[in-house]
Amino acid sequence: MINYSNKKMISFLLDEIGLQESSIELGLKLSIENNTPLPVLLWSYGLLTFEELDKLYTFLFKRKL
Repeated sequence: MINYSNKKMISFLLDEIGLQESSIELGLKLSIENNTPLPVLLWSYGLLTFEELDKLYTFLFKRKL
């Protein structure tokens, strides 16, 4: 299930990071199967650089404040 928060993260990955939709779909599938947070999974599979991961977490934490 994709909630509002996940939709914002996916939009950020598409629009700001430039990740392809197919990469995100694969990441979502694997993160559910492996019970791993999506950002960590994308980074561990080399779909995000460390800098992009940092940018994503900065975005996510700013939204929570």
